[in-house]
Amino acid sequence: MTVTLAVEALLVGAGEHAPVARGGSLPYAHLDHAASTPPFARVMDAVRDAALRYASVHRGTGWKSRQTTRAFEDARTRVGRRVGADSSQVVVFVRNTTEALNHLSRRIAVPPGGGHVVVVTGMEHHSNDLPWRRAGAVVRARVDAAGRVDEDQLRDLLRAHAGRVAALAVTAASNVTGIVNPVHRWARWAHEAGAPIVVDAAQLVPHRPLDCHPAPDPEHLDAVAFSAHKCYAPFGVGALVAPRALLAAGEPAVVGGGTIDVVGDDYVSWTAPPAREEAGTPCALGALALAEALDALAALGWDTVAAHEGALAALLHQHLRAVPGLTLYGDAGPCDLDHRLGVFAFNLDPLPHGLVAAALDYEWGIGVRNGCFCAHPYVKALLGLTAGAIEAFENRVRAGDRRAQPGMVRASVGLAASRDDAARLVTALHAIADGEHGEYVEDVDGVWSPVT
Repeated sequence: MTVTLAVEALLVGAGEHAPVARGGSLPYAHLDHAASTPPFARVMDAVRDAALRYASVHRGTGWKSRQTTRAFEDARTRVGRRVGADSSQVVVFVRNTTEALNHLSRRIAVPPGGGHVVVVTGMEHHSNDLPWRRAGAVVRARVDAAGRVDEDQLRDLLRAHAGRVAALAVTAASNVTGIVNPVHRWARWAHEAGAPIVVDAAQLVPHRPLDCHPAPDPEHLDAVAFSAHKCYAPFGVGALVAPRALLAAGEPAVVGGGTIDVVGDDYVSWTAPPAREEAGTPCALGALALAEALDALAALGWDTVAAHEGALAALLHQHLRAVPGLTLYGDAGPCDLDHRLGVFAFNLDPLPHGLVAAALDYEWGIGVRNGCFCAHPYVKALLGLTAGAIEAFENRVRAGDRRAQPGMVRASVGLAASRDDAARLVTALHAIADGEHGEYVEDVDGVWSPVT
């Protein structure tokens, strides 16, 4: 299926030019969707329209307050519907996926002692790893040389700790390699071990449909978290979809205005979810933007999204491997869209990843990302770093010197990317590999900039 998107009408900022070092400018090539996405035009229109009637939500008696409250609660319903949340679950609006997972890690009890654990994988973003370390003991399923989770070991861990697994916390899709995980199969394994599954869906939701399935289904996803800024609605909101009963027990993660029913000098009664987990004044317009963006993706059609991104991914998968000196990390087999997204992490030997990313930006108008992408253990494993190399660079970082850190360059596609953008990336990498790039210098923070 071949599709042609009217990107400039679909997305705000499409067609913008970026200045380049040789003079003039080029159309900006947005190949950093895994980090953030531009807003849908209809999202901006909806926010502008709602802003005309904006006021603080809940408890306000003014007409604008009532209008905004209605829009805010309607957004909650729309978001839940788009990810298949059932009546046992509630949608909580937070700032981002990271905050959502931190909220959840404080609500899922990990009893000390007795062998209780949270099971994670070696693929996780820090946001779905570090919060669980604070919650209790963590055990980790390893990844193989291609960056895939060792499913045999994952199932063995769940069976070995059955009855003592507080949660299985996994990513739906990697922000480093684009590998898509079979989270519904893993949900069945988690439930067999008596545990809920928590899914970091930040990378999946903008690119593929997500369905939590009803609670009686053994493949039901108990909790999912994702962010608006990766879903073409960059307005500072994230969503946590979690069991209502879980959030109704114990104290909320953040306390303050809106979280209570009654308060005295020495007592408090917490209100019911979702307000219980939404302390302070929520970002009502951001919630509306997320709902509008998910509706826009559904209206565009997931087949259209997959076809557009799949064509770009296939082009990059084929041509990046032909660039001299380029190493592509993750599964190097055929570009199977059922099992991976259009996310490509690579290095261009012998050049530092930071220099390559800077040259793509300053000389070619291409936006990518470089570093370890908030997934240090996963990137270290993919790079095959020795214990000595890890210790050496980590000691330098602790001393305030971030130069020469190991890492990769990442290009990631989405609706704002085109075949011309992908082709320009390949052309640019061939030129850089041939030494056709300017002179750059790295500062102590690890940032590369042109000498002139």
